[in-house]
Amino acid sequence: MRKLTYLVASTIDGFITGPANDNPDFFLHEGDHGDFIRAEYPEIMPTHIRPLIGLADAPNKHFDTVLQGRGSWDIGMREGITNAYQHLRSIVFSRSTAESPDPTVEFVATDPVAEVRELKQEKGAGIWLCGGGKLAAALRSEIDELIIKLHPVVAGAGISLFDGEFAPQQYDLTDTRAFTSGVMHLTYTKR
Repeated sequence: MRKLTYLVASTIDGFITGPANDNPDFFLHEGDHGDFIRAEYPEIMPTHIRPLIGLADAPNKHFDTVLQGRGSWDIGMREGITNAYQHLRSIVFSRSTAESPDPTVEFVATDPVAEVRELKQEKGAGIWLCGGGKLAAALRSEIDELIIKLHPVVAGAGISLFDGEFAPQQYDLTDTRAFTSGVMHLTYTKR
């Protein structure tokens, strides 16, 4: 069965983007943490960036599908990018837009949990949930692994990792990586 991984950058205070759901330019882009993520997870680099950083032909190592909420997808759309991850099967969950403006992006208006359960039954590599907070909250019961790229930044406000109801759930810490840049990668698996 395929695994759903929520791999996302976060501030120390648990925000994945700013309050206006804008491009989170407060995350560190330079440093040894970037070298690691590009080598270990090349598929999370946007398609238009990959040739610029030497990953044009890099194979996907972990994921072949990316899930986004409409707000996360909108970040790219504001820059004119209708599919930031053309090298992956791209699925956007939206209750307000039923038809995709790009034939390489699937828009889904149905229950995200039911959709993910179906995706998990299909053959293929892992499924990457890249954001946002509302979709992560809706899919929390289906998330098998959390990989938090914890940046040494406090934002004070913004879109949280899980923007949903209070319902504590425990995970096991299975891997940690500390980088000289101050970024930590924390991997958790569902109990």
